[in-house]
Amino acid sequence: MSETVFTYAAPGLKFGRGASREIGYDVTGWGAKRVLLVTDAGVAAAGHPAAVEEGLRDHGLEVVVFDRVRVEPTDVSIGKAVAFARAEGPFDALVAVGGGSSIDTAKAVALMVTNPGELMDYINAPVGRARAPQNPVLPLVAVPTTTGTGSESTTICVMDVLSMKVKTGISHPALRPRLAVVDPALSATQPPGVVAAAGMDILCHALESYTARWYGDFEPKSPEQRVPYCGANPISDLWSERALALLSSAFRGAVRQDPAAAEDMALAATFAGLGFGNAGVHIPHANAYPIAGRVRDFRPTGYPAEEPIVPHGLAVSLTAPAAFRFTFDAAPERHLRAAQLLDPSAPGDGPDTLPDVLTGLMRDIGIPNGLGEVGYGEADVDDLVDGALQQQRLLATAPKDVTAEDLGEIISGSMVHW
Repeated sequence: MSETVFTYAAPGLKFGRGASREIGYDVTGWGAKRVLLVTDAGVAAAGHPAAVEEGLRDHGLEVVVFDRVRVEPTDVSIGKAVAFARAEGPFDALVAVGGGSSIDTAKAVALMVTNPGELMDYINAPVGRARAPQNPVLPLVAVPTTTGTGSESTTICVMDVLSMKVKTGISHPALRPRLAVVDPALSATQPPGVVAAAGMDILCHALESYTARWYGDFEPKSPEQRVPYCGANPISDLWSERALALLSSAFRGAVRQDPAAAEDMALAATFAGLGFGNAGVHIPHANAYPIAGRVRDFRPTGYPAEEPIVPHGLAVSLTAPAAFRFTFDAAPERHLRAAQLLDPSAPGDGPDTLPDVLTGLMRDIGIPNGLGEVGYGEADVDDLVDGALQQQRLLATAPKDVTAEDLGEIISGSMVHW
């Protein structure tokens, strides 16, 4: 027997310039009186959280601000945010203003201030104990200021577990924000390097969900076994295809700081998030966790320089060409269709077609030329494979079975792209 059911869920959505000024109206409609606003120092310096805070106060809400989110959160940084919320609470709702780091931190806070135990109880297995929440989490408004992560639409929060040097997360339907407010005006000031990296995350969300294992190819599940990542399905396909079409015309222009293109990128990020938040992602994202978690000395353009990081979208992109070359034979028509959506003039009809489109785009927008440029070499392959193998929740969504040897070939083949 095979699966006959797929699921679809999404947050409430408000999209458009000026939408972030209406959050006070939305939150008071939930009966909230006291709100925790979660952001990071860089976003706070840009003034966006202050504007959102003003709108909340104009509707009579009491607001407490936590502005110490870490770019690329860790279990330690999230623990500090949870401790702050417990000390300053109780709160009726959370508002996250920032990139995926702020939104993911707020998801963890929303969970931990209403449920017993410690963070590791809820982190995905095999790293953590994958406990389900016992109590309802606090309602969350997610206000992205970067166009890429899709965290405003998903049930996932991602973090580094420092003691284990692994990037993992928490996955549960309760973590999906109640409302996503996408205001393109907030992301219009991103530096080109951030637009490029975050945009590759959008692109891989769309490509991975579109090429994921078809939901009907899984073993049948009972209701309690159903997870948010159910595989490619007719509804997620619609979102992914539309996101790819928008990226085709907007991505390069957005990196060049074209305002119209930037708005289309925000819409593409929203569409891709609504798709992958249900279908799931697979090999590039599984590889991205150890690539980001084991960084040594890489400091990307446009990001804070205090410490080395490989931003999530950049980490995802670095093995994507080789990954899609590997998955091609599982669904050739989908890989070729994706290539045509991204580049209608793309030549060829074989396994190199989509990888060639991707590497051409990556070269144009300034993505590093492979893992070698972010500090990795052949001596790191086994370690990166070990980290990727811990992401079985993601690898299970790949359109074909993935072995350690397969991952080794993908990672080794991603040291240099062109």
